[in-house]
Amino acid sequence: MMVRIRHAVQLFVFLAASTFLPATNAWAQNYPNRAVRVIAPYSPGGSVDMVARLVAQKLTGKFGESFVVENRAGASGNIGANFVAKSTADGYTLLMSASPPLAANIHLFATLPFDPVKDFAPVILVATQPNVLVVNPSVPARSVKELIELAKASPGKLTFGSAGVGASQHMAAEQFMMMTGVKLTHVPYKGGAPAMLDLVGGRIDLMFETVPSAMSFVKAGDIKPLAVTSLNRVAALSDVPSIDEAGVKGYEFRGWIGLTAPAGTPRPVIEKLNAAVREALGGELKTKLSGQLGLDVSGGSPEEFAAFIRSDSANYGKLAKAAQIVPQ
Repeated sequence: MMVRIRHAVQLFVFLAASTFLPATNAWAQNYPNRAVRVIAPYSPGGSVDMVARLVAQKLTGKFGESFVVENRAGASGNIGANFVAKSTADGYTLLMSASPPLAANIHLFATLPFDPVKDFAPVILVATQPNVLVVNPSVPARSVKELIELAKASPGKLTFGSAGVGASQHMAAEQFMMMTGVKLTHVPYKGGAPAMLDLVGGRIDLMFETVPSAMSFVKAGDIKPLAVTSLNRVAALSDVPSIDEAGVKGYEFRGWIGLTAPAGTPRPVIEKLNAAVREALGGELKTKLSGQLGLDVSGGSPEEFAAFIRSDSANYGKLAKAAQIVPQ
């Protein structure tokens, strides 16, 4: 009797799936047939916002439907991420995010209003984002080696700014300290912009700032770039060595920007978006992202992006522990 029931249930599931899949595929073929919201969980003008708008523009041209960027900033990206996590999983609300809400914040916040693993479906890793080690011109160091020597001569005297505890600027510095044995004093701000202003004004000594945010100040001569945090040099700062190249072998720290959707979004929609973004990244958009914004264009499959997020989260966990960060 139980065997017949089990077989009946299996038959029902098979028939239901057989009916649902063609309908899902047919529905996905018509996707999108109305405007799509792309949530950027940060303020306008930052690198995530810029990337979101460039990608949205390409997707609008590709599909003939508007991809509209909407900024929902706050709580280190958690507000915008939570909005997407709670949205209908139909492909019409997407998240263009950096690493904090999906990889770092689970190690920095005591509780999150969403599950960064279970509540999102990775679509594609758009680009990785190296930081650049910059100092105020008054700092008597012209290289990474000289900075390390200066820091070791006076432990804790040199100060570095960040957009807040756990931000990429903070964690890049923590990794630098861990690998070099130097002691720097962290000065957290409520955002990268005020930190940069204090760096330019000489109220702090250095920062591991994102390349796009530092570029205009570097070009103006307001700050000095010593090295970038990727293993290789970046096109936007081709004359600036990497920290690895400058002598701290194996040092690498990269933020990233990627597209995700609410968990449960139909796989054909995920694949359609992935293919469209990969196509866009192969054209002039690649030049803009690398040459103008200093980003390394990525791409790849949804599965590769998911694995990348897991690896990045594990690394953030190690750095948070080394920095003795207590989740708040």
